[in-house]
Amino acid sequence: MKGQPVTVRTCCHPSLDLLAVEIESREPLTVLFDFPYASPRMNAADWTSVGAHKTVVVSREAGEFSLRRELDNDRYYVSIVPHGKAEMEQAGPHLFHLRGWGQFGWVCQFSPQGVRLTGTAPAEAFLASERHWSGFWQGGAAVDLEGSKDPRAKELERRMVLSQYLTAIQCSGSRPPQETGLTCNSWYGKFHLEMHWWHAAHFALWGRTPLLWKSMLWYRQILPMALAKARSQGYEGARWPKMVGPEGRDSPSPVGPLLIWQQPHPICLAELCFQSMPWREILEIYAPLVFETAHFMASYAHWDAARRRYVLGPPVIPAQENHPARETWNPTFELAYWAHGLKLAQRWRRRLGLPPEPAWEKVRRNLSALPAKDGVYLAHENCPQTFTERNRDHPSMLVALGVLPGEGVDRETMRRTLKKVMREWRWPDTWGWDFPMVAMTAARLGETQIAVDALLMESPKNVYLPNGHNYQRPNLPLYLPGNGGLLAAVALMAGGWQGGPKAHAPGFPPDAWTVRSEGLKPLL
Repeated sequence: MKGQPVTVRTCCHPSLDLLAVEIESREPLTVLFDFPYASPRMNAADWTSVGAHKTVVVSREAGEFSLRRELDNDRYYVSIVPHGKAEMEQAGPHLFHLRGWGQFGWVCQFSPQGVRLTGTAPAEAFLASERHWSGFWQGGAAVDLEGSKDPRAKELERRMVLSQYLTAIQCSGSRPPQETGLTCNSWYGKFHLEMHWWHAAHFALWGRTPLLWKSMLWYRQILPMALAKARSQGYEGARWPKMVGPEGRDSPSPVGPLLIWQQPHPICLAELCFQSMPWREILEIYAPLVFETAHFMASYAHWDAARRRYVLGPPVIPAQENHPARETWNPTFELAYWAHGLKLAQRWRRRLGLPPEPAWEKVRRNLSALPAKDGVYLAHENCPQTFTERNRDHPSMLVALGVLPGEGVDRETMRRTLKKVMREWRWPDTWGWDFPMVAMTAARLGETQIAVDALLMESPKNVYLPNGHNYQRPNLPLYLPGNGGLLAAVALMAGGWQGGPKAHAPGFPPDAWTVRSEGLKPLL
């Protein structure tokens, strides 16, 4: 202001919905508090519909402003407490001015019922934040690439550190996050359950399993709805929705009702929790999710009597969503995921002293073989050619060995598939999690140079901004599945996987990369 420096410090309280700000200025300043109406646009704010909502001053005692916000049927409260040389006044229907000078600040808390903050100072929030982040960084896993000859090592370290921070603040809440987290609005604020693995699986791999627990418990809340959804369609067990809000109701969509690759996620995420902390309590908490998911998966597969096998679809939309649902069956990734998920569900029964479920085992043992042609895996069995005519979106056939341990995979067929993808795929048409997904496949195949090159490929969807966000396009400036996928890939490449080679950092080329790590958990 007027050429004078202004120092601003901000922090979010680690356990309260509270923002604290401290300002130091030689000149008087006015800070604006302005409240918009809701909007489906990216910034979620409509500043023009002034009469469509209300901001009511409930009280202004001892310097504290207590406000009630009313938007349609929604109500919440905002408490603002100035600190230091500052005074607050209302300047419009939804606008408030905080005038301050010298050293001043405020705390602002949001709550569903209203709270009193009188006497709360910004310093308290800053201290709580410092303690929280000190514990975060001193706990969990760590990876150090110092001394690597590859000049990209510093960039990968930057992405790793910032991705840990971003996923901690955006993806570790009590519900699965939307793909832009809490930063901006995407897909009308809904979260996509097929993305939950990419958002949160890495927490268990990096030794921060409690950050995964919170969103896993949400599946228990919506289990009755998932059970009802399966029954309404003639299936057993629980069918998980695709694009949802907090209540778990599927959104209208031409894709969502036919997508299935989110179904095994609760089984695999529960297994990651148990692998990190093998407690009976974990088994008992998540057993209903694991078992009801497996019941649906076995019920969904249908018997092809002519060829004596179980088939997935049609109609089905695979992870690579550009295939017509009525012409698609037995997608490679989903077949491998079905086999893996049912195998894990049987393992959970054994751990709990229960006998194997015969229906699950019958489906698992008689699933269709992974479809291949011309020496490579197909996106699904009914692809007219290999995958060259639809080589956009996700190269999801690679997930069968990489993210997954490779149920029914022939390694050399997958190796040829990987190299064909690297040569021919339309990388600008992919998504941010595709690059770490490809890297995980390459790592499991021992193609370590391909793994690093895929993870750090220069491509429009693999850009990581200075703040660490994985940029996709102008209306999707951040994409957290890319950040979570990067962390999962690094964990596998540096920490290995169950049944993998005993070599140190098996996913990195040993001649060009120096990798030190501690605390990483092996992927299944």
